[in-house]
Amino acid sequence: MIKKGIILAGGKGTRMSPLTKAVNKQLLPLYDKPLIFYPLSVLMLAGIKKILIIVNKGQLNQFKKVLPEKNNLGLSIEYKEQARPGGLPQAFTIGEKFIGKDSVSLILGDNFFYGQSLTKILKKNINLKSGAKIMVHPVKTPSLYGVATLNKNHKVLSLVEKPKKTKSNLAVTGLYFFDNEVIKFTKKLRPSKRGELEIVDLLNLYRKKNKLKAEFIGRGGTWLDTGNVNDFYDASNFISTIENRQGLKIACLEEIAFKNNWISKNKLKNAINFYGNCNYSKYLKSLINA
Repeated sequence: MIKKGIILAGGKGTRMSPLTKAVNKQLLPLYDKPLIFYPLSVLMLAGIKKILIIVNKGQLNQFKKVLPEKNNLGLSIEYKEQARPGGLPQAFTIGEKFIGKDSVSLILGDNFFYGQSLTKILKKNINLKSGAKIMVHPVKTPSLYGVATLNKNHKVLSLVEKPKKTKSNLAVTGLYFFDNEVIKFTKKLRPSKRGELEIVDLLNLYRKKNKLKAEFIGRGGTWLDTGNVNDFYDASNFISTIENRQGLKIACLEEIAFKNNWISKNKLKNAINFYGNCNYSKYLKSLINA
């Protein structure tokens, strides 16, 4: 069972410039919460409590100011600084000590997931015993993403990054599940022409050993990549619509922790003091009074 998760929250965020010149992209407001809340909530929904957040060098204090104290979430949160972006698989060498001999999940800090069955799907996939799993989702323009083709048993037959001609409409999302071999495989990788380690190369090492399978988010589920300004604000509008229609919060970290019995009502009160007089705090008060 996977009990550890990594959030890769580094990168230059150049597609979001000039917004990201002074602030890490994962700290920008995605509707009413910092973007980092959303991938963190996904790991929490999966039941993962040991989390490593990888950030750009010099930006660590920004995250510590925004994220609540780990004790107020019932989590064990560690941080590592990334000297320079070296590709997604770099997360496993930076986090080698954190991973130890365990399996691990990786989620990209700018990915948004939502759906009624999401928690059930996540809990299913943290039971990974060996190999690796990717999360796939149908998209209208698959050539913008890594594209996977599968057999009827969801085994990955091919995996290509941004192909000109696509064999399927299944995009590879930014959520992955790996056994402990991921460290060994990552060390075998060599930088691509753009000078970085490529996640597709890592996944293809698993695929060639028949150890790579895929999981669907499912019809009605949502995956949004917030890598550019338009997509970022599309995601923000989506969250606004859901929250204002239903009166619920997406990615309310304290609510997830409270419903998982990781924290008490006293911790909710601590969180209210931390956030101050705002709508988020008012929502937390409603959980106490429920």
